Amino acid sequence: MNELSKLLQENLNIEFISATLSNPKNKDGVQKVKVRPILKKDVLYFQFESFRNNQAFHENVEEKKACEILLKYMENMRQMQMETQRAAYTILVSKKGKVTIKSKMKKGEKKQINMSHDRKKKYVLEEGVPVPFLQDLGVMTQDGKIVHAKFDKFRQINRFLEFIEDILPELDKGRELTILDFGCGKSYLTFAMYYYLHELKEYDIRIIGLDLKKDVIRHCNELSEKYGYEKLRFLEGDIADYTGVNKVDMVVTLHACDTATDYALAKAVGWDAKVILSVPCCQHELNRQIKNEILEPILKYGLLKERMAALITDGLRAQYLEREGYEAQILEFIDMEHTPKNILIRAVKKRHAKEDNNVEASIKRCEAALRVSPTLGRLLDGFATESANSEKDHPEKEDKEGV
Repeated sequence: MNELSKLLQENLNIEFISATLSNPKNKDGVQKVKVRPILKKDVLYFQFESFRNNQAFHENVEEKKACEILLKYMENMRQMQMETQRAAYTILVSKKGKVTIKSKMKKGEKKQINMSHDRKKKYVLEEGVPVPFLQDLGVMTQDGKIVHAKFDKFRQINRFLEFIEDILPELDKGRELTILDFGCGKSYLTFAMYYYLHELKEYDIRIIGLDLKKDVIRHCNELSEKYGYEKLRFLEGDIADYTGVNKVDMVVTLHACDTATDYALAKAVGWDAKVILSVPCCQHELNRQIKNEILEPILKYGLLKERMAALITDGLRAQYLEREGYEAQILEFIDMEHTPKNILIRAVKKRHAKEDNNVEASIKRCEAALRVSPTLGRLLDGFATESANSEKDHPEKEDKEGV
C-alpha cells in the first residue's frame, strides 16, 4: 500500500474532486465509501460518506488525517475511483493484496466543484425556474421562488417525479401513452406529471384525471386549457366504473381510501398497465378482519393493530401484483398533508401472470394465518374467472391467435 499512500498524500489537497471506494472484501462491513472536499470557515476538510446496512454515515475529517482514514477504509475494498483537477485514477487491489494504479491525465480547463458543507439538493423541478402550474397552485412565486408554506408540497412533487424518472426506460417513447390518475384532487402531481413527461422529457402522452368532486374537476380543466395542455383532461368519476379507454399504460392512485385502492389496482391489472404508482391510505378492511392468537398480545392494542393491518394490506397488495406478472416495490413517499411519510407501491409489468407459483402459495398461507380476505384478491380472481369464461364462449379467438 506504500504506492497508494504516496498517491493519496500527493492528491488529498485543494485540487481533489472526489473518490469512491467499492467492491468490499467483507460483505458484512462497509459496502461503499464516498469522499469529497468541503470548506468549513475557509479550512479544508474531507467528508467521508460510508454505507453499511442500507444506512449512510458522515464524518468530516481534517486534511492531515484524511490519508490515514482513507487507507483504513481501503483495507476492506478492492477498488477506488479517484478524480482530481489534473487526473482520474483507478486503483485495483487483487485478492493477494497487489495494488494496481491506472491514471489518465486531463486536458483543458479545471473543473469547478461545490465545496460547501451542506450542498443544495438538486430537484427534478428546480427552484428559481418559473413553472406556470406551480405559480397558479400557490407553490411558486412569479420569479420562481418557492413559497415557504408550500415547500413540503414542492418536495412531495419532486419526490413523486423521481419515482417516475426511475421507470422512464419502461415507457415507449415511440407512440402515444395513456396515463390515468384516480383521486387527482387539486392535481398538483397530475400537472407535474404532464409537465415533466410532455414538456421536459418530450413524451407523447395523454393524461386523464378522475375525481369525485365537480368543482375540483372544473378548476383543473380551466388550468389545463390555460396552459395549452391539450392532452390533459379531468373527468368526474370513479376508476372502478370508468370505461373510457381500453388500454392504459400507467395508472396512478393517490390516497384512494381503503378498498378504493384495491379497485384501482384491479382495474390497472385488467388494463395490463405497464406501470402502477399507488399511494394507499385508510387501510381499514383488514383491521376489521385480522385475527391471530399468537399475535394477540400486539393486536389487543388498537393503534398497533391499525398499523400492522395497514402494513399487511399493502404487503399483500404488492404480492398480488407480483402474482400478476409485476415487479413490485414498496417505497417511502413524502406527503406532509397526511402523515410525514407514506408508502408508495410501484409496480412494473415484466411478464405474464402465472397461475401456479410460489407467490400464490405464500399469499394463501399469510391470509389463512391472519384470517383475512383482501378485496384485491377477490377482484383479481374475479377477473381471471371472467377471462376464462370469455375464452370458453369464444373458442375461435384462440384458433386465430394460434395461427
